[in-house]
Amino acid sequence: MNSLRNFSQEMTGIVLFMLFIVLFLAGDWVKDYIPDEFLTSSMVNVITIFLSILLEAIPFILIGVFASALIQVFVSESLLQRIIPKRFPYLALFPAAVVGALLPVCECAIVPVARRLIKKGMPAHLAIVVMVTAPILNPIVFASTYYAFQNNMTVVFGRMGIALVAALIIGALLYRFYGKRNPLIQKEHDHGHHHDHSSNKLMQTIVHASDEFFDMGKYLIIGAFVAAGFQTYLDRELLVGIGTNEVLAPAVMMGFAYIISLCSEADAFVASSFGSIFSVSSILAFLVYGPMIDFKNTLLMLAYFNKKFVLIFIGVVTIVVYTCTLIVQLFV
Repeated sequence: MNSLRNFSQEMTGIVLFMLFIVLFLAGDWVKDYIPDEFLTSSMVNVITIFLSILLEAIPFILIGVFASALIQVFVSESLLQRIIPKRFPYLALFPAAVVGALLPVCECAIVPVARRLIKKGMPAHLAIVVMVTAPILNPIVFASTYYAFQNNMTVVFGRMGIALVAALIIGALLYRFYGKRNPLIQKEHDHGHHHDHSSNKLMQTIVHASDEFFDMGKYLIIGAFVAAGFQTYLDRELLVGIGTNEVLAPAVMMGFAYIISLCSEADAFVASSFGSIFSVSSILAFLVYGPMIDFKNTLLMLAYFNKKFVLIFIGVVTIVVYTCTLIVQLFV
């Protein structure tokens, strides 16, 4: 059953990616076979926004998936354990954040890494700090955010700053609420041997990169299409009204980030398409909240962590990110 589900998910990613290739390479040819009443100016606008988001994001996804694959194949959890001191629960938060910043791993791939770190003895709150910083603070995400917001350095550095501060607060609060308890679901016959010990590390890297690319790609395609549809079909005055509401806008963008579950290498390009409508603080809320927790991440966490811990984590992340963006709003 699991193999059938995995095959179905892989085929979904491949089909969506092939659809993008057809639209991009054979757009003029396909257009000749589409009825004029369907190919309205609104639909052309949707396709234009959709393709522009994808074309800007895909190079960073390719860089990200290969960097992530290299990390998964060549960097062991035991090495990360040695870097982060465990004796001082609060002082160790910053080294954990630094380790996360050095790992260009997407939010999907980092959840199993966090689980393995906890299984090997790392305190849960430190593993969570690694988990929430890795998808945001790494150099590839910084580069993609810079490219998407070249004319707005407030967003570029604001994303990094809020993510770091929020991660440290989240780690401290989780330690305060959950202490040293183990939040993992204890499964029978779970010995943690999930690594492929094949000597062909190059092939492992390619397989990891391919899997991540198609997994990320389908969410990017869906997210880009939804963003294009929102901007084209939703009433502009309504969007502007929400986007300029200092209290509502960050919450709406956090909800949007949670639902569409974009990868952090590409989410800046979707966010930048809303830059003329939504406030800077709400864009920052989108860029920080989504990589820390989204729908697909929640499902992954529920598979590894007990439900109470996941609910506490979601609540803490939501409150901390929302509060941080409201504070930043006072200064931008």
